[in-house]
Amino acid sequence: MPRIAFSTLGCKINQFDTAVMQSSVTTGNDYSIVSFDDEADIYVINTCTVTGKSDSESRRIIRRALRKNRNARVVVTGCYAQISPEEIAMIPGVSMVLGNNEKLTLKHYLKDSEELVADIDNNIHVSDVFETSSIQMSVIAEFQAKTRAILRVQDGCDSRCSYCIVPFARGISRSLNPDDVITQIKLLCSNGYKEVVLSGVHLGGYGRDLFPRLSLSDVIRMILSGTDIRRIRLSSIEPREVTDELIELIAEEKRICNHFHMPLQSGDDYILNRMNRNYDAAFYKALICKIKDKIKDAGIGCDVMVGYPGEEERHFNNTYGLIEKLPITYLHVFAYSPRKGTAAYNINDTVKGDVKAHRSGLIRNLGAEKNLAFKTAHIGKVVDVLVEDERDEVTGLLKGYTGNYLRVLINDSVIIKNIIKVQITGIMNGSMSGKLFG
Repeated sequence: MPRIAFSTLGCKINQFDTAVMQSSVTTGNDYSIVSFDDEADIYVINTCTVTGKSDSESRRIIRRALRKNRNARVVVTGCYAQISPEEIAMIPGVSMVLGNNEKLTLKHYLKDSEELVADIDNNIHVSDVFETSSIQMSVIAEFQAKTRAILRVQDGCDSRCSYCIVPFARGISRSLNPDDVITQIKLLCSNGYKEVVLSGVHLGGYGRDLFPRLSLSDVIRMILSGTDIRRIRLSSIEPREVTDELIELIAEEKRICNHFHMPLQSGDDYILNRMNRNYDAAFYKALICKIKDKIKDAGIGCDVMVGYPGEEERHFNNTYGLIEKLPITYLHVFAYSPRKGTAAYNINDTVKGDVKAHRSGLIRNLGAEKNLAFKTAHIGKVVDVLVEDERDEVTGLLKGYTGNYLRVLINDSVIIKNIIKVQITGIMNGSMSGKLFG
């Protein structure tokens, strides 16, 4: 069997899409999946394009694959491929470029192009994502080397944040039928998965395109009543879509992880307005406080962008000051990266690279302080941990995550892929350390 290896960049939706591709090529035992670190006959790179750095990383991985096997077929797909197919096709060694629609039927394209032609144009298969108005169910029985299952319940985005290229790579917002959601989760439960991560490009927009119209809270309730899944986790969700109803549901239902990831981007109202975000700093602050009031031990992460065009020192200081005051538990920090085709691309009042780097460092340090305080507050507590099937690379200990997204190292013999009670004993190598409780 031909050996095929996969590399995934970017978000959980991409991870789900890779799982779909892996499932498709293993059906019928036509291909053998190997590690991307090994020599393979086919390398599939599922790219991200959210920043210029993402594009560069994709190109680096293409070159890495060719160093492993100069005769290998290299298939590039994902958001970078969707946005810039001709650019990727011109990279020496790239055999085929597939768009975000086409990658879900990867096996079909592999079979139809076993003898690759010299004409590059014939190896670009990228359709218009805006012509896709629904999500077809992709049945996945397992996720390679993953303890938690990811389920794409929503795709696409109707918002137009001025800096963001993602809607042009993913199309309009569309939702998976709730019956298909239940069917997929039941299958995952039957295969031993204890946690499912509900994911979407614009997760909080789930159900608006369905008839009858539904909300994210509605489908979560359907999952709770219709499946035996032990834990439901939400991926990133927009602040305006964290409703009082959703907060109450998470506070009341122990099967839903007390973990929120909500992009902030900026804590300055002037910059938020230029970004075309639909909230201000006061709204975000009130939302965080509301969550913490209802769910005391909630883990709350956020995305922060520094260096957006026009961001002056006073704007940055407002962002820093807001985060400093809030009970946020971790940060993902990005420097603004111009994306051709977005509203912000042609704005001239850019922030210098060294200034962006300095501001990024300050916010990251603040995030580290927040994260340490959150971890320290958990020492001595008893928590539920889903034990993963891969050990920590540094310590060799078993590892897992709590519902509020704390990484825990366990110095005991326990059953992997199971949820166990652990008492937190301290902090080790940036993670929590714990022992079996009871």
